[in-house]
Amino acid sequence: MSIKRIAIFGSTGSIGTQALEVIKSNPQLFSAEILTAQNNADLLIKQALEFNPNMVVIGDEKKYLFVKDALSKTNVKVFSGEDALSEAASVDCYDMMLAGIVGYAGLRPTLNAIELGKPIALANKETLVVAGDIVMQKAAAKKVPILPVDSEHSAIFQCLVGETKNKIEKIILTASGGPFLGKKPNFLVNVKREHALQHPNWSMGAKISIDSATLMNKGLEMIEAKWLFNLAPKQIGVVIHPQSIIHSMVQFEDGSMKAQMGLPDMKLPIQYAMAYPKRLANDFPRYNFNKPNVLNFEEPDLKTFRNLQLAMDALNKGGNLPCILNAANEIAVFAFLRNRIGFIDITDLVERTMNKIKFIEKPTLQEYFDTDAEARDFAASLIQM
Repeated sequence: MSIKRIAIFGSTGSIGTQALEVIKSNPQLFSAEILTAQNNADLLIKQALEFNPNMVVIGDEKKYLFVKDALSKTNVKVFSGEDALSEAASVDCYDMMLAGIVGYAGLRPTLNAIELGKPIALANKETLVVAGDIVMQKAAAKKVPILPVDSEHSAIFQCLVGETKNKIEKIILTASGGPFLGKKPNFLVNVKREHALQHPNWSMGAKISIDSATLMNKGLEMIEAKWLFNLAPKQIGVVIHPQSIIHSMVQFEDGSMKAQMGLPDMKLPIQYAMAYPKRLANDFPRYNFNKPNVLNFEEPDLKTFRNLQLAMDALNKGGNLPCILNAANEIAVFAFLRNRIGFIDITDLVERTMNKIKFIEKPTLQEYFDTDAEARDFAASLIQM
């Protein structure tokens, strides 16, 4: 069997580093062909020296010479800049893209990989939140499989294997509830950056940890699920499940449900997407039914965690509203992580931006790009960034 060459876009982030662990454990199956990072030049260099990819891209152009000098004794090609990130996806030297870049920045490289006909292991939910209709149309036209890496969407995907002729009545995304489950607004007013970053179950990057704490992450996942599984908004539900053992569920029209379970470990869905349709043996810890021996479920508190309600509104209205929601949220989270705004200000900033930017029912790709830029500018103007 030939080795599958993986292009990891966002190799220094949480998903990228875990994907490299999967590659390291299965050298007979995978190799790292392209590695990209935005700022973390030191880790990118370390990864390149260990995995010897064809090329690396550092987004920050000021770090280009540093990376190039460090890799001068290797055969690794070094590029830099935003355009190089997108262009690398168009180089026909890999077999699958792992889309792990955080946020809107992942959209263009993913579109380029689809254009090239490469399967996508998608960890970047924002790509489908921003322009899901265009991405999925292009993937269908190019016959490109999009394999979800998010644990929830991977769970749904796994539940649907062998069920192609059976109608989905509903999918239920599970949410841990984040570090502030059960808290009320008077508590959230005083939340600091370090509290919001402490996720109870998952080890994740800063952006997704904050999104999880505000429940925006679950809202983005609802929008992603609509496009991935071709669902109507009313077919997508969310339930709080603090133990994060059931990763999501599918309910069929006969009322029966399938759930995918396992310990919270992102290497599992990463490995599943990279090796699909095979399951690979591993030595990851196994779930013990005695610990935890109770699994709880409850409705999300939409009055306290209004980001989830805003995302549901965007899901229901469609058009460019999810793009506006995402752009404003990226600016708000960026500002919160730098202690420029408070935790509950994130929601206010997103809502004001959604109310301000012009709604377009059926945007072109260029209109999505323009909407994103306009929403970011407006959201940033609210905090004088």
